[in-house]
Amino acid sequence: MSELANKTAIVTGGARDIGRQVSLKLAAMGANVIINFYDNEADAKETVTTITAAGGKATAVQGDMTKFVDAQRLVSEGQKVFGGKIDILVNVAGGLMGRHQIVDMEESFWDAVMNVNLKSVFFATKAVIPQLNDGGAIVNFSTQAVHDGGGPGAIAYASAKAGVLTFTRGLAKELAPKKVRVNAVSPGMINTTFHNTFTKPEVRQKVAGMTPLGREGEAYEVADLVAFLCSDRSSFINGETIQINGGLFFA
Repeated sequence: MSELANKTAIVTGGARDIGRQVSLKLAAMGANVIINFYDNEADAKETVTTITAAGGKATAVQGDMTKFVDAQRLVSEGQKVFGGKIDILVNVAGGLMGRHQIVDMEESFWDAVMNVNLKSVFFATKAVIPQLNDGGAIVNFSTQAVHDGGGPGAIAYASAKAGVLTFTRGLAKELAPKKVRVNAVSPGMINTTFHNTFTKPEVRQKVAGMTPLGREGEAYEVADLVAFLCSDRSSFINGETIQINGGLFFA
């Protein structure tokens, strides 16, 4: 499929799990993919190798998206490889970082969660916009936790992702003159390292049992939704946050 032929995409956090699947999907659709990673260089190289082995084009650029200088370098290094401007930005980078109740939460932890999940989106977007082609697309990552408050100890994460949701809506208006569409996806329980690390198996089993489809989602299913939002097939969808949770929550 060459639906995104001659387009260049940046995927922050694009080396593993959902980010990797997004990178693979966009490359399979013909896009040149610039994969950002923070500390998982091996995963980034593996993702690039998988793409190139399948005939796609990709490069990996290390960078901490909580630092604006790194976000700027991500854009410039990617452009050195592929030339031209950027057409697509997918802000996947983020994470729970830990579960803490408010009474036990340090200010430093709150700030770190906000930086990784919200400031990173601001910095990556700010760095890309001057190099973003008219008619491009931005896809951000929110979460179902925005609507239900999240699981125990996830209030900082849910709050940061709520900021992403509002950022998405405001940015859709701000970039309207450039005909750039800005949307977000809001995953529920997806089978990823995120839940392997922070969610107990019995909790995952319970949530899967409560889900009308009777299972967790898979990373590639989220990637399919992201790819749709990056393509012209979603040309009249703008400022939206689309739930992908198997029917566990209806917005």
